[in-house]
Amino acid sequence: METKPAGLDKPWVPTLIKYMAKGNVWLYRRTGGRIGGTWRVGAAFRKPVKLALLSHTGRKSGKEYTTPLLYLPDGDRVVFVASQAGLPKHPQWFHNLVAHPECRVQVRSDVRRMRARVADADERAELWPRLNELYADFDSYQSWTDRVIPVVICEPV
Repeated sequence: METKPAGLDKPWVPTLIKYMAKGNVWLYRRTGGRIGGTWRVGAAFRKPVKLALLSHTGRKSGKEYTTPLLYLPDGDRVVFVASQAGLPKHPQWFHNLVAHPECRVQVRSDVRRMRARVADADERAELWPRLNELYADFDSYQSWTDRVIPVVICEPV
């Protein structure tokens, strides 16, 4: 198990993630994913991972938000991990999808309407090794938090 980085639980970390994500979304949309479409941090430094844009509705505000996320293509489904780098709370996008599962997923310039659901325990157990193969830091993130990191499956509507 890798040691959790000092300061990860600081209150400003989610705010930093939010503003970095906004910049990433802006670049991704303007370039069809050519810029901002690949994650190269942590385990992805040597093995880059593709990003998708997940557009979801705020559970309280009703506003649309877009979040760049690592994804696993699984046939016509797209799979996301609500890891938030192993922080103690689920990310806001996860709570939004639980409340409003209708969403849009953009991979490069392809945008699809989808419906999200949380993987059950068996599905998560089947998908987790594939997700960790995609991005090895997911196992580290899980070891840094007491919560079970949810896996979200988006299916075409």
